[in-house]
Amino acid sequence: MKRLDNKVAIVTGAAGGIGAAVAKLFAKEGAKVLATDMNEEKLKAWVVAARAEGLQIDYMKHNVTNQSGWEKVAEKAISLHGKLDVLVNNAGVYPGYVDCENTSIELWGNVISINLTGPFIGCKTCIPYLRKTGGGAIINIASIAGLVGGNGAAYSSSKGGLVLFGKDLAVTLAKDKIRVNTVCPGGVLTPMTEDLMKIPGMENRIKEMSPQGRMADPIEIANGVLFLASDESSFMTGAELVIDGGSVAK
Repeated sequence: MKRLDNKVAIVTGAAGGIGAAVAKLFAKEGAKVLATDMNEEKLKAWVVAARAEGLQIDYMKHNVTNQSGWEKVAEKAISLHGKLDVLVNNAGVYPGYVDCENTSIELWGNVISINLTGPFIGCKTCIPYLRKTGGGAIINIASIAGLVGGNGAAYSSSKGGLVLFGKDLAVTLAKDKIRVNTVCPGGVLTPMTEDLMKIPGMENRIKEMSPQGRMADPIEIANGVLFLASDESSFMTGAELVIDGGSVAK
């Protein structure tokens, strides 16, 4: 038996990187997945290939900051599969390091809107469906930037807020058998970090963050998300799963 047999999952920010790795791994483990992203062309390309391999994945263009968009995503998952078991809030943006004094109101608003308000709207929209299923799992993808400082005012605040948001939800939803946990990755090789790598010396700086001296592959993060989505983590809620190669331990 596969680890997510008969479960239905929504995964946001799934055009590439962590989101795509999670969606593919979920499907390989038996889940029926609705993958979403603003980049519909890139999302469609890998989903079509995955479906040709027999994986049960559908896709949908999705702006996580839009409430009506979230309602359409949830309704599509229900119309396709009749229920919802897992929500993975992965969509996010990293503007690079910008300190408080150089953070414009517009930049602050954009980062908070995508990284924190997006998951809030997603949870608010999907909780009734998870409750109707009889329980389930919400996994929010934050960052070690939500645990330690030095990663930029807006980004750190958005990810720190997401960590505490998850704890609050976990306490509130325990009675409904809905578990809420947060994954905090360190440096990961994703499309979002590719541009950073072009900055002279940045690749070495990011690798040196970890005692292992390297960045993670998206699948290494996806494996942790799979654990939190599965029944193997049935007594785990309100927690942060740090997958950072030891960065925070330094």
